[in-house]
Amino acid sequence: MARRQHGVVTRRDLLELGFSSAAIEHRLATGRLRPVARGVYTVGWPLSDRKQGWMAAVRICGDGAVLSHGSAAALWGIGPEGKGPVDVSIRRRCGVSRPGINARSRLRLSERDLTEHQGIPVTTPVRTLIDQATELTPNRLERMVNEADKHDVIDSEVLREALADYAGERGVKPLRTLLDRLTFRLSDTELEVLFRPIAAQADLPIPLTKEIVNGFEVDFYWPHLGLVVETDGWRYHRTPSAQTRDALRDQTHTAAGLTPLRFSHYQVKHEPHHVRDVLSRTLANLRPG
Repeated sequence: MARRQHGVVTRRDLLELGFSSAAIEHRLATGRLRPVARGVYTVGWPLSDRKQGWMAAVRICGDGAVLSHGSAAALWGIGPEGKGPVDVSIRRRCGVSRPGINARSRLRLSERDLTEHQGIPVTTPVRTLIDQATELTPNRLERMVNEADKHDVIDSEVLREALADYAGERGVKPLRTLLDRLTFRLSDTELEVLFRPIAAQADLPIPLTKEIVNGFEVDFYWPHLGLVVETDGWRYHRTPSAQTRDALRDQTHTAAGLTPLRFSHYQVKHEPHHVRDVLSRTLANLRPG
C-alpha cells in the first residue's frame, strides 16, 4: 500500500489499520515510531535515504500532494538528486510552510498529470518535463529530455505528440521548440533538394547520392575529395544497435582515409548557414585525390 511505502506512515494510516491512540503513543515512546512532522512518522528509524525523505514530504503536505518539478525528475531518474528542498505540488489551497519542503498550491493540476512511481505519488513524465521547462536553461532541459528518452521514461516523439493537450501552458513552447529540433525529419527527396544548394554555396561540386561506400549506403559522397556526408545522426530516439552502426560507419570511412560529416535534418532545413560554414571549412582542409 502506497501510504506505507518507504517506511513512512501517518497517524490516520495507523488509526485506520486499527491502532489505538495509546498504542501509537507507546510506539513513539519506545522508538518504534519516529516523528518526522506532526502526525507523520517513520517506522523504526529516522529518515535515512532520499526516497524516504520524498515520501515523508508528500505525506506531510497531506491529501492531493505529489512530488513534482526537480524532485519528480530525480525520482524518474532524469534529473540530479539535489540536496535542496523537496518539490511538492498540492491540488488544493494550502499554507504548508516547512523547512526542507517547497510546496506549491496547484488547483488546476489535472488527474491525468498524476501517477505513482516506486510507491511515491508523483507528476507524470510529461507534466514533470513541462514543469521543468519553466525553470531550466535550454541546455539543461535538453539533457533532461535526453535522459528521459535514453532511460525509456518517455520517447521524445511521444512527448512531442502529448504536448498538443497542453497548448498555451507555460513550459510547452520551449519544450516543443526543443523537440521540433530533435525529431524533425525530411523525406529523401526534400533532403536532397535542400542540401544540394547548400553544398553549392560552399563551393562543393554536385555530390553522388545513395552510393555504396565501404559497404554502407551514404547520403552524399564526393569521391575525389574523399568526403562523405550523412544526415539525421543526432536524433534522440536511437537504439544502442543504431548508435553502434553509426559509429561503425564513421570509423570505417575514417580508417579508409575518408572524411565523414553528420548533420541533422533540422540543421539542413533550419540552419543552412551552419551547414554551409562547416562544409566550407572542411573543404579548405581537403585535397582532391
